[in-house]
Amino acid sequence: MSKPVIAVVGAGPGVGLAVAKRFSREGFDVALIARRVEALDEYTAELAHDGVAAQGFAADASDEPALRQAFADIKASLGTPEVLVYNAAVLKQGRPSELLVEDVVHDFRVNVTGALVAAQEVIPSMRANRRGTILLTGGGLALSPHPAYASLALGKAAIRNLAFSLGAELEGDGIQVATVTICGFVKPGTHFDPDHIADVYWKLHTQKPGEREREVVYK
Repeated sequence: MSKPVIAVVGAGPGVGLAVAKRFSREGFDVALIARRVEALDEYTAELAHDGVAAQGFAADASDEPALRQAFADIKASLGTPEVLVYNAAVLKQGRPSELLVEDVVHDFRVNVTGALVAAQEVIPSMRANRRGTILLTGGGLALSPHPAYASLALGKAAIRNLAFSLGAELEGDGIQVATVTICGFVKPGTHFDPDHIADVYWKLHTQKPGEREREVVYK
């Protein structure tokens, strides 16, 4: 019997790899999507050291054709993901009065529209199976914007909105959609240790219909 698959878009040190490890312990095959092949090789090697078998698929979250191709490759290699975690984001300083429109549009493609594309790639099979989980990594900037990170704040507000609207649409299909709004800096050995946060993702995935949360504000 084949294992369930989790796809982590925007894989990287911190939450992305911690979530991959957490779900692997529960029997999931792991697919990682990141921009650079070199980074993916590093991440899969690190996971292998911890006993996690993961495959890497290179794609820029802002590049719709490349991202859709990555999901096609995942489906061909591992099968259709039962869980999608969207963790990609652009962390760049800039006050609202100073932002260039083209930079905001690019950031939005990574911070938000990449999540929409990824969700569209997994929704058909989830609907057919009447189960699945889509988890979007949010941030405290969605609730309390800081002017120094205006572009990311816009993105986190939008990703939160997307989680709520997607969740309302897909709830009747048996699909869980939620966002983890992380209100702090992720750092090992603290309350914001990525392993602690990864437990929240697992909790959201395992919630039963009727008990599902749309958002966990982690602070």
